[in-house]
Amino acid sequence: MEIQWYPGHMAKAKRTLALQLSKVNLAVELCDARLPLSSRNPELDRLLSAKKRVLLLCKADLAEPNQTRGWLAYFASKGVEAMAYDTTPQKTKQAKAMIEKAAAEMLERGLNRGMKKTIRAMVVGVPNVGKSTFINRLYGGAITEVGDRPGVTRSNRWVKVGPYLEVLDTPGLLWPKLTDKLAAVRLAYIGTIRDAVYDQQALCIRLLQDLMSVRRAATCERFKIKNPDVEGLALLEEVCHGRGFLLKGGLLDTDRACAVVLDEFREGKLGRITLEPPPPVKSEPPVKSEPLEKSEPPEKSEQPLKEAGTLERD
Repeated sequence: MEIQWYPGHMAKAKRTLALQLSKVNLAVELCDARLPLSSRNPELDRLLSAKKRVLLLCKADLAEPNQTRGWLAYFASKGVEAMAYDTTPQKTKQAKAMIEKAAAEMLERGLNRGMKKTIRAMVVGVPNVGKSTFINRLYGGAITEVGDRPGVTRSNRWVKVGPYLEVLDTPGLLWPKLTDKLAAVRLAYIGTIRDAVYDQQALCIRLLQDLMSVRRAATCERFKIKNPDVEGLALLEEVCHGRGFLLKGGLLDTDRACAVVLDEFREGKLGRITLEPPPPVKSEPPVKSEPLEKSEPPEKSEQPLKEAGTLERD
């Protein structure tokens, strides 16, 4: 399944972003917690290479928690400051503190020179990842336009969210050619790519088949699928029958079924699902200690040691 989407406003926004870089002190990059690697624009590494950057895994309330912890460990191993974010006041407060901490050194330099410097942060990420919603939460009101579709933000806008902090809302940016076909399909799953540019029925069938492999019981229950062993178009038809998506004369309303399946997946109604497992984190080899000249027998502990906790499995 071939998916490509790089409209003219993105090319213009990329040029504008490059021009704005001289005016910002740091970048706040947002990715989707369900797709933490594929929802990061690789071109940002080059554009923002000279800037301090923090990473927010947005929509963390839709992702599987253990997988998100694994991703945070992976990013930490790469030296990336990252946190899981949803739109709750507590998480917004934590995110703001993280940004201010990243800017602390710049603020201190200004204070040492008798200046109360305003820090300017650029908020960047792929379309529909939640940039405008995040800025609204920082601001404490509806200051930027939001929507549940990509391409709502078309221009840059500065918003003052604190006495010494301003953030720049930027349009969502993809890269010119999506060479990773699996990543492109998954980006379409979560609504990063505009629905009109791909075959919605083909995407929906593929999503249903993926859901049946990872959340079989929940998918059958949600869409009232009676025959879970079917595949392809027959699986979509099961959804039509189960949810009553019928037209006059008993014809199946597959268009409505596709829209509902995609919307309900994106809204998290099938449970918390992560589409990309985190890569394994390489642990550092243990440091060998020098032997003591004279060893003493260890004292017996009065209480047994507690077992180390383990993450829950899926």
